[in-house]
Amino acid sequence: MTKCFIPLLMLLISRQNYAQDTFKIDSTYNLNEVIITYQADRNTPFTFQNIHSKELKTKLTGQEPSFLLSETPSITVYSDAGNTQGYSYFRMRGIDQTRINITLDGVPLNEPEDQGAYFSNYPDIFNSVSKIQIQRGVGTSKNGVASYGGSVQLFSPDLKIPAKTTFGFNYGSFNSLRAFAEFNSGLKNKKAVYIRASKIYSDGYKYNSSNNSQSVFVSSGLFLNKSTWKINLLAGHQANQLACLGVSDSLISIDRKTNADSNENDHFTQCLVQLQNKWWLDLNSSIQSGIYYTYLNGNYDFDLNNYLGLPSTEELNNYAFRSNLLGFFSNYTFSKTKFSWTTGIHGNVYERQHTGSEKTLGKLYQNTGYRKELSAFTKIDYTINQITFFADIQCRYSSFDYKGTVPLNKMDWFFINPKTGISVEAKPNTLFYYSIGSTGREPTRNDLFGGNDDLLADSLGNAILSIKTPEHVINHELGVRHQSRKTNFNLNFYYMDFKNEIILDGKFGPNGLALTNKVEQSFRTGIELCVSFKISENFTLINNSSFNYSRIKEQKVDFTPILTPPVIINQEALYFFKRFTFGLSARYQDKSFIDFANTSTVKSYFLLNGRVVYDMKRFQFSVSVYNITNSTYYTNGYVDFDETKKYFVQAPTNFNASIKYSF
Repeated sequence: MTKCFIPLLMLLISRQNYAQDTFKIDSTYNLNEVIITYQADRNTPFTFQNIHSKELKTKLTGQEPSFLLSETPSITVYSDAGNTQGYSYFRMRGIDQTRINITLDGVPLNEPEDQGAYFSNYPDIFNSVSKIQIQRGVGTSKNGVASYGGSVQLFSPDLKIPAKTTFGFNYGSFNSLRAFAEFNSGLKNKKAVYIRASKIYSDGYKYNSSNNSQSVFVSSGLFLNKSTWKINLLAGHQANQLACLGVSDSLISIDRKTNADSNENDHFTQCLVQLQNKWWLDLNSSIQSGIYYTYLNGNYDFDLNNYLGLPSTEELNNYAFRSNLLGFFSNYTFSKTKFSWTTGIHGNVYERQHTGSEKTLGKLYQNTGYRKELSAFTKIDYTINQITFFADIQCRYSSFDYKGTVPLNKMDWFFINPKTGISVEAKPNTLFYYSIGSTGREPTRNDLFGGNDDLLADSLGNAILSIKTPEHVINHELGVRHQSRKTNFNLNFYYMDFKNEIILDGKFGPNGLALTNKVEQSFRTGIELCVSFKISENFTLINNSSFNYSRIKEQKVDFTPILTPPVIINQEALYFFKRFTFGLSARYQDKSFIDFANTSTVKSYFLLNGRVVYDMKRFQFSVSVYNITNSTYYTNGYVDFDETKKYFVQAPTNFNASIKYSF
């Protein structure tokens, strides 16, 4: 991790972006933290959901963020190890995680080459965010990879809250623990600092599936009369015993804890520094700018013999990666009561070195991939009486170059991504909206190389490429939002029409990575509901549910895409009594297919979880129990090359207890 801190410490003077609609330019105390210009607000005609820090912290036990995201509509989740720590993944509207844009204060967290974002490299990251905004569908223009199926925007700690120090400790089933310390100085002499350090460990539910990880988050700000400066430093290290292969149901019925992987491990270190600034030119206009740098270094093992169903030997493949990402963005905003205009640019350069080796043979190959990205956007919204008109257009350029034993010409893609919509305020607390947006997305390196880490060549020495053309989607969103003292109601309908969609086909390549396929035509449509109803001062009901109907047309054959359940229901009941909070949550997830033939499925399941929280002055105690009914359920699966069905079983009844002390 020292490699991360050297460049970070050299950049201690800088920048961030958050603003409020109203402020006095001569008052530092009214210069609130800057709100990133890429997020949606109340009148924006797109489907979105906000989750605030207070709600997050009551549920955090050290679990992977994907599990918290799955409590919102249209999101499915699974973990390799069967419990909530270690590697976990989510899908939105059935669309895999590589096509979900993920940012922190507008800075991309997706790796540009494979377009994945790995929360496990930043363990306990949700412990340090002040808010999350989930946009389902193409949404507003954002930095980084295409917001194809949706986006998850994280916002760094609010430095202007009162000074506070917190120590926390969790312990639960499978020898799972989390310890953290958090300090927020509050605003003093126009300066503020936040520091959080965490340690997470778990044996994992399956055999040989432990997770051992650490992270730190440092944020500091300078709040001047006409500008706000902020620096964020995030660094993490994780070591996992791998459980990335599914297990046949016959073996699961004998021993649920069976791990199909054999003595495979990984180690990754990743760090990110953000330097950002917002400068108010006058009461109506501002410029927000930032630069960022991300470093990644790590490797993972893969037992090819075991994967092929052969006896394991001394042979063991290892895939190592080292990458650097350097980028910038700058936006100008002009805003008055009824009119707002924002325009901006973003660019980055990226290189990632790949090294493949085998335990008995040594290094087998080394190659490097290069990505460049440049985008510009402009968006406006204008309100006439109760009607708001919105328009947003982004131009985005992306390229991929490669240096290895097989020559490959540089590849370039250019996209124009328009979006427009309208919202109508029918009553002071009720808003109707409609939007239509289009976006395109280039294939990942894994798509291009057909799942291989080193580019293959044909008999003439020419590169073998699997998927070269980009995919596109046209997204319609129609919804209603209502908010009152007792009720918060959001209902939306969506229709996503794809062209040349690149989708996971349920199979895995020779290095353990998921394979993709391109389909001619496909669509996803559905209904999503978010509702919170306060029955009384002590009792609240929360529902996050979705219905999905999706089809793929390929060579005149229609079928349902994999891992896209038609129905997902999350129902939560909260009861407050004096210093106690009692929570009971239920999740129903319908069955979903795991193969293109639509003959094999992951069965539907029902899950019941509960928690009790007790607040006593500076202490908070909580106990959470998961899978109360001890259901045997699968959240992911695939059909292997030998036609056997492999599943990822999740843990039986388990618990987690925590204590926090704040002063």
